[in-house]
Amino acid sequence: MQNSIVRLVEASKAFTTPEGGTVTALDRINLDVRRNEFLTLLGPSGCGKTTLLQAISGFVELDGGSILIDGEDMTDRPPYRRPVNTVFQNYALFPHMTVGENVAYSLEVAGVAKPQRREKVASALKMVGLEGMEARKPRQLSGGQQQRVALARAIIARPKLLLLDEPLSALDKNLRQAMQIELKTLQNELGISFIFVTHDQQEALTMSDRVAVLSGGRIQQLDTPRAIYDHPVNTFVATFIGASNLFEGRLDGDRLMTADGMAIRHRPCERKISAEATALIRPEQFFLAEDNAPFPTIDVDLDQIVFVGSTFELFGRTAEGRKVVAEIPANRRSLVGTVEQTRKARLAYDPAAVHLIGESAGA
Repeated sequence: MQNSIVRLVEASKAFTTPEGGTVTALDRINLDVRRNEFLTLLGPSGCGKTTLLQAISGFVELDGGSILIDGEDMTDRPPYRRPVNTVFQNYALFPHMTVGENVAYSLEVAGVAKPQRREKVASALKMVGLEGMEARKPRQLSGGQQQRVALARAIIARPKLLLLDEPLSALDKNLRQAMQIELKTLQNELGISFIFVTHDQQEALTMSDRVAVLSGGRIQQLDTPRAIYDHPVNTFVATFIGASNLFEGRLDGDRLMTADGMAIRHRPCERKISAEATALIRPEQFFLAEDNAPFPTIDVDLDQIVFVGSTFELFGRTAEGRKVVAEIPANRRSLVGTVEQTRKARLAYDPAAVHLIGESAGA
């Protein structure tokens, strides 16, 4: 693929456990990373995302398959000979060096003259918002500033590819959210591909052009954040990305009938899927039904109502004991006040918003 900066073909890796067994970290993964895109590897601990990142950087040797970067086979090439830089979770700054010395380190090793180094350091620090801080030591910086220094050091040589291994995990919530936007802006300005590893779903949705959701060493789904959220291909993706209400059952025309007798209305499916399927309704797709509402509804007894600022989270159960969660906008607080008193809620939903998950017919 001409537009690919990275291509993995049947990439496989297994590790030996202390007990003598083996764990498959990468199970014949095929992946194309596009030029100038922000791709996030997302998944729970042990899913293979960090191993995949380390295989691209060269710090993990594959058992099978190949890795191409910008059309060149890098499978057996050592890390220092790959056009790649990595930003680690702990930043890995040299504590005895100044900010300027840390950022310039790779240029110094490469033999770049001091005047050019100073010029490139100043440019890199300006890009990450740290101009004028060349003389400070890492200990004199905040966590967010240290993260920016690590970024400046990684981008100063203008690599073809930047790998980021959970670099925001040590930051507080507000700074983390601010840095998410800054990272995406920086990636656009540099015009190079970023591969970002995280287990934080919100982080992935915020920054990415595409997201690869991993589990068990395999890519479960690779798509845009919106497509993965709205149209997950299986129940793992549906539950890992955001909150979800899943209703398992059998399709019957424009309804999905659950084993406990519920009928979930849905729009006609664009693809033919097996009769056994799962209906997904996101919490924010519910709304509180008023009298004579023209939408299908689900009655729940409320266990808890939680106010989280912009929304109220309603946790309840159907008569059959099925758990249901809904998010109601804060501007509907008068209706929420009513159900708070009765502890009962009639939740309505639009059948067009229901997503069906099921195997393709004949697969």
